[in-house]
Amino acid sequence: MLGETLVVWGGEFGRTPTVELPKPGANSGSSSGRDHNHHGFTMWMAGGGVKGGHVHGATDEFGFQAVENRVHVHDLHATMLHLLGFDHTRLTYRYAGRDFRLTDVHGRVVHDIIA
Repeated sequence: MLGETLVVWGGEFGRTPTVELPKPGANSGSSSGRDHNHHGFTMWMAGGGVKGGHVHGATDEFGFQAVENRVHVHDLHATMLHLLGFDHTRLTYRYAGRDFRLTDVHGRVVHDIIA
């Protein structure tokens, strides 16, 4: 079943590798935590034509930002659509003089993760 099913796990953002400590008088009663981080986060994909056991990309030594094989969200969407059998560039429509599609007008398929 996994050969025909694409499983994607992720979130809308990562978490910073540092702890936020509340300042006196601010965030009263709140606990320490980690902030949102859009510079580096993890997603995983399985089945559906994805290479098993493949790691694509890396963050810096602190886990704060992606530094190797960065993948934009448009690239992720283009790759998922490709794995589902769609050419994301053919899903373009024109409205009010501008081209639109699910990957905006960007996105490239990340072929390195495809089996």
